Amino acid sequence: MTMDDLHDRGRETFAGLVDGGAERLDALFATVPALGELAVGTVYGHLHERPALDARTREAATLAAIVAAGMVGPPLSVHLRTGLASGLSPAEICEVVVQTAAFAGFPRAVSAADQLNRLFEGHGLPIPPPPSPREVVLTYLAEPEAEVAEVLGELPRTEVQATGPDRVLVSCFGDAPVPGAVLHCVVTGGEVTSVTVFRPS
Repeated sequence: MTMDDLHDRGRETFAGLVDGGAERLDALFATVPALGELAVGTVYGHLHERPALDARTREAATLAAIVAAGMVGPPLSVHLRTGLASGLSPAEICEVVVQTAAFAGFPRAVSAADQLNRLFEGHGLPIPPPPSPREVVLTYLAEPEAEVAEVLGELPRTEVQATGPDRVLVSCFGDAPVPGAVLHCVVTGGEVTSVTVFRPS
């Protein structure tokens, strides 16, 4: 695949993630279009399509690198948009900043937090954001009256993994004769509104 092909694919991917994405790219790289071809082709034409990471994880890693590098201008703004479009919740984006502070330093994390105040306001996102779907599900699972408490009580280990801005999978592991279960949870308005339990037959 040529660089032109990668740029075209990357441009199409970005336009699918961000409203008015093609126009934003044109404006950002108006003076240096060759940089746009290289950056968009590499990031959204090549890296975005690599199968080892899902889009949410890739955007979380990208946001951490942006914060670590102290890039609170266009890169943070762009990847806030693409992170949200890839299924990160606002709370997860904030948690990336918290995590990055421990490894890249508080000054860079604080600068990113300051810019996120403006970006969240500009996008109409609540400040501070509501708990992440994973946090909501963990709280729900800890309640003894939760409708799945009986299922969880049989199983010694669980893994809770957010899969989108309102979806969480809970994998429960046990030993014979109770081998395990998977719970698919939907979070709406800060509450678990639906739980589907899948058990091996």
